[in-house]
Amino acid sequence: MRHAALRIEAGRNPYDRGLTDLVGELSTRSEEFRTWWAGHNVRLHRTSTKKMHHPVVGELELTGEALDLAGDAGLTMITYTVEPNSASELALNFLTSWSAQASTANSAASRGETIEGTK
Repeated sequence: MRHAALRIEAGRNPYDRGLTDLVGELSTRSEEFRTWWAGHNVRLHRTSTKKMHHPVVGELELTGEALDLAGDAGLTMITYTVEPNSASELALNFLTSWSAQASTANSAASRGETIEGTK
């Protein structure tokens, strides 16, 4: 859980014993956490950019958007997208086709079939 999410959850549920205990434990063990918690610096982000490294395709940049679910108070779903025609979109398209090919090969192998002359 990110720091801001922890602060927001504490605001939503100020009498949550487990959360209070967690904040207390983190405060006693970490000067950095204690300083951050005392600062009350909370910003609610609805969108963000995530950069990650995938072992097959390398760097990916995804844009996330937080959506609160009306039927479930306190539950948030985050969806991620990529810029059209970006390197990240090309990489994800490659992974999709790569995964589909691997799945086809695994299915054939489990049935004892040969693909492209291999078994």
